[in-house]
Amino acid sequence: MGWFGIDLFEAIRGRRSVRRYLDKPVEEEKVLRCLYAAHWAPSAHNSQPWSFVVVRGPETRRRLAEVHRWGRFMAEAPVVVAVVGDPGLSSFWREDLGAAVENMLLAAYAQGLGSCWMGVAGTEYEEPIKRILGIPGGLRVLCMVSLGYPAEKPTRGRQPLKSKVHWEKYGVQRDFEEPRFPS
Repeated sequence: MGWFGIDLFEAIRGRRSVRRYLDKPVEEEKVLRCLYAAHWAPSAHNSQPWSFVVVRGPETRRRLAEVHRWGRFMAEAPVVVAVVGDPGLSSFWREDLGAAVENMLLAAYAQGLGSCWMGVAGTEYEEPIKRILGIPGGLRVLCMVSLGYPAEKPTRGRQPLKSKVHWEKYGVQRDFEEPRFPS
């Protein structure tokens, strides 16, 4: 099972957004594994238009939390990662970074960490976050990701898959049995 020792589908089904964290530092090796997983995401034309700003300092995390209305918990999360895109490298930078973020979230879960992504691009939070982190003008902040040991276990489920699947044409649905995975 390698680094993570967890089944892929277990990680996909088990991962949830965590907004409360234990007051416990996250080992640098675990943070680097999350970044490594993000870095191996697919991207259009292999452009890899991402970079990551890792924030551990409590004062900077506090300032970020004050800026982002929905990210107040960044002040308590031991690690916050700004996911930065370069639109000059790919016109699909948002999609590319989205794939990288999902890899990061799954890698965090597989290592026993909680995580939560908070959207930034195109919001009033983007410019203040760029100033706080010294991100150059031509780059964009897609989102912030908090990482830490979870102090909660959210259990939100999903709507049935068959309500989201259309066959051959939108609006054509049929009944089917959802796949079963180990729990």
